[in-house]
Amino acid sequence: MAASSSMRSPTHSPRYSFGHLVSDSLTVFWGDWLDLRVRVLQVIASGLVSPLIYILAFGLGVGSALTVKPPVGDTYLQFILPGMVALSSMTISFGGTTFSICGERLYSKTFEEILLLPVSPLALFLGKMMAGVVRGLMTSSSVLLIAVIFTGQWNFLNPLFLLILVLNCAIFSGLGVIVGLNVKSLEGVGLLNNFLIVPMSFLGATFFDPSNLPLLLKGIVYLLPLTYTSLGLRAAAYLPFREFPLYVIPILLVVAIVLCSVGARQFSTQQD
Repeated sequence: MAASSSMRSPTHSPRYSFGHLVSDSLTVFWGDWLDLRVRVLQVIASGLVSPLIYILAFGLGVGSALTVKPPVGDTYLQFILPGMVALSSMTISFGGTTFSICGERLYSKTFEEILLLPVSPLALFLGKMMAGVVRGLMTSSSVLLIAVIFTGQWNFLNPLFLLILVLNCAIFSGLGVIVGLNVKSLEGVGLLNNFLIVPMSFLGATFFDPSNLPLLLKGIVYLLPLTYTSLGLRAAAYLPFREFPLYVIPILLVVAIVLCSVGARQFSTQQD
C-alpha cells in the first residue's frame, strides 16, 4: 500500500487547510450518499421496527399499568420516547456504517479505491462518519414523528434536542467506522452488536432513570455514551433550559473527538 501512503500527502502539506478538510470529507460522503439515496425507505424502515415494538410493549403496555409518575414527562410513554429516539439513532448509525464498510472491504473489494483517494485520513473518517449520521437521522426522524403524534408536543424539534441527536449519531457512526475497519467477518460484527449495542440499548437509560440505581450499577451505566444522550434528550424535550444537564454536551463532544482521532489513525495505517 505504498501508493496509498504517497497519495495522502495533503495531511503534511502546509496548504492543507480546514476548507480542504471540509471539501474532502464531503467528497467522501457524497460517494456513500449516491448509494444511500436509492435505499432511503429501506434505511428508515430497518431502524423503526425495534423502537415501535418497545413503544407498544413498554410505553403502552407496561406504562398503562404504572401508577407512579415518572421523573420526566407526564406518562411512562412520554418518558421513554426520547430514549427510543436515542436507541434508533444509535442502532442504525452503528450498524449501517459497520456493514457498509465491511461490504466494501470483504465483499465488493472496493475499499482500496477509497484508501487511494488523495485526501487526509481524517477526511476519510469524517466522510464515512457523516454518511452514518445521515442514516441515523433518517431513522430517528421517523421515530420523532411518532413521538410527536403520540404526545402532541413539538418540543422534540427544538435546537438543543437536535444537537444532542446529531452528536449521538456522530458517536455511534464513528464507532461503526472503527469497527468496520477492524472486523474480519460479518460474524464479528454480529458478535460486537450482541455484546456492545444490545446491552447498551437497555442499560443506556432508555427505559429508566439511572439516578436511583445502586452505586456499582450506576457507575457502569454512566460510562455509556447512550446514557448521556437519553438524559439530554429527555431534558431538552420536557424540562426548562435552566434544568438542563449542561455536562451532557461536552461529554458527548469529547467522545466524538476521541473517536475521530482513533478513526483517523486507523485510516492512516489501514492495509486493506
